[in-house]
This record gives sequence, C-alpha cells and structure tokens, in this order.
Amino acid sequence: MTHLWVRAEQRENEDRVGLTPEGAAELIKAGIRVTVEESSVRAISIEGYKDAGCEIAAENSWPDAPLDAIIFGLKELPEDGTPLPHRHIMFGHAFKGQHSGRALLERFKAGGGTLYDLEYLVDETGRRVAAFGYWAGFAGAAVTLKAWAAQQHGKLCGPVGAYKNKDAMMGELRAELDATGAARPNAIVIGALGRVGTGASDLMEAMGVTVTKWDMAETASGGPFPEILDHDLFINCILAGPQTPVFVPKDALTADRKLTAIGDVACDPDSDYNPVPVYNKATSWNTPALRVAEDPVMDVMAIDNLPSMLPLESSIDYAGQLLASLITLTDLTSGVWGRAEDTFRTHMKDI
Repeated sequence: MTHLWVRAEQRENEDRVGLTPEGAAELIKAGIRVTVEESSVRAISIEGYKDAGCEIAAENSWPDAPLDAIIFGLKELPEDGTPLPHRHIMFGHAFKGQHSGRALLERFKAGGGTLYDLEYLVDETGRRVAAFGYWAGFAGAAVTLKAWAAQQHGKLCGPVGAYKNKDAMMGELRAELDATGAARPNAIVIGALGRVGTGASDLMEAMGVTVTKWDMAETASGGPFPEILDHDLFINCILAGPQTPVFVPKDALTADRKLTAIGDVACDPDSDYNPVPVYNKATSWNTPALRVAEDPVMDVMAIDNLPSMLPLESSIDYAGQLLASLITLTDLTSGVWGRAEDTFRTHMKDI
C-alpha cells in the first residue's frame, strides 16, 4: 500500500501544509495510507486529520518512518548533512544552479532516496500542477510596499509576520501607506500574466498603486530595460533560468533612477541566473528588506516563504490544486511523478 507521511515543517515561520484533512480523507478513500505528524505551528489543527482517519505520528519523527513511506513536506529539511534514504516530496531548490542545492542532492545520493520536487511537478504540457504563486505575489507586493512606506519615513522596513487573513494584511498596509502622507507610488510587474504576477498586481491595485504589467512579449528583446528604473517599485515574478534576462543590472545602483524598492518574489539570489544581481542573499521575516544602495536608496525584498504570511488561505489553495496528483501516487512510474523522477535523475548525473 502506498504510504504518504506528512511531516511537520521545521523551518522558522512556516505554518503551511500541502494536504488538508478533506484531502487526506480523499487519499484514504483511494487506498493510500496517510500518516500526519503533530505540529506546534501548522495552520490546520491535527484534530481534523484524526477525524479524517489519518494515523498520527510525533512531530519531526519522519527520519524514523518506514523506508517505503513517501515523506511529504513543503520547505527545506534541516541542513544536518544526513543521508536521505526516503522518497521526498518538497521544494528542494536544487535544480537551477543553486549552490546550496548540490548539498541536498549529495544527501540523496548518499542515502539512495529520491526527490520529487514540487516545483517540477508538471502536466504533459509542462505546466506546474500546483503552485503557491498567487499568494507569493500577493504577499511579496505587500512587503515591497511596506519597504517603500518605511523609506518615506527615512527608515528600513521592520519585521513582518503571519496574518489571520488577507483582509488583515491589506488593512494594516493601507494604514501604513496613508501614514506616509505621500501619493501612491507606481510599480512595474514582470511576469504579470502568471500566477505570481497576478497576485502581485491584484494587491498593488487594491492599494491604489498604478501597475505597468509586463510579460514575455515585453521582455523578449533580452534587455536592457531602462523603463524599470523609471518606476518606484519593481516586482520580479519570473523564475530564474538560463534564458532569463537581467532586469536590474549592478550598475543600476549608481544610475539615475526613480526605482527605490525591488520585490524579488522569485527569490533566487544564489542562482547563476539571478536576474536581479544587485543583491546576493535572501531576506527574512525579521529583516525583510536589504539596503543595497544609499543615495538614492534601494531596498530589496527577497523573502522565500512569502505565502506563509497567509498560511491558512495559501494552504487550502495549494492543497486543492495538488490533490489530484497526490491521488496518483499509487503509480510513481508515469505521469506527474514519473516526469518528476526523470528530472531528479537527470540532475543527479552531475553529482
């Protein structure tokens, strides 16, 4: 019997989960054994999973799970270097030239396990079957606007946290923008037709920000793109890859520009393909903005777990998208899972 083991998230400020109790009940009905770890932070109570018929395990007990169990989580595992013998479903951040990704793949090589990277679960057309993109864009735009608002007071954006819902987030942000006494900024969103860009644009427009929306057609020339510097805010919603152009080059730091706040929602600072090379490290909830220039200022927001700022809404949305694929876990040799394993094996050849 296929056994799915939903682990507790061990990363700080990560309250999301990729399976709801309703989804777990569907998996059990389909003949899949489901174990859910207890969690002190998960946005959805363990009681719902108990009621759905799941087996319950102790928090962070996944290393001792049966070797045939498929371990399912969202964000990174603890970086302790231990070999990984299980099959894991998670965002591995290991296939796009990230330097930290190689260490993860070496752990899979040492343990003989397999990574089914959630970013690379795709249908037959190559489109991702599930993504947190909308809420990443929504929250990323909100934090970037917070950074801009702080600049109006001569400050750097302070710590951020999780919200009960999007209305709570928007109410707080609107008050901060009003308190600046300044006219709303304008923004340019690249990748505006995708999930991430749609979320970013929706938040900006709800806050009264005028948004220039660019997608593939507007960036096909490969750059340079001086228009970006003529906006107050720039939101990058395009995942980095070998063909991704540079949107904000290093010389933008000293250029004549209006741009003062960047939201790199895609957040690949340690990738060889980083399209925003004015910064080189992710930011955090405690320090959401990195100041990369002083005169005029330029701050970069690059938080890589943005959807967890709205953990309940983003969990329900994502889990709903992913459920149809989880039901097919009984056959890992074809379809979504077969393609994901092929991707893993291809990248393991270089390890």
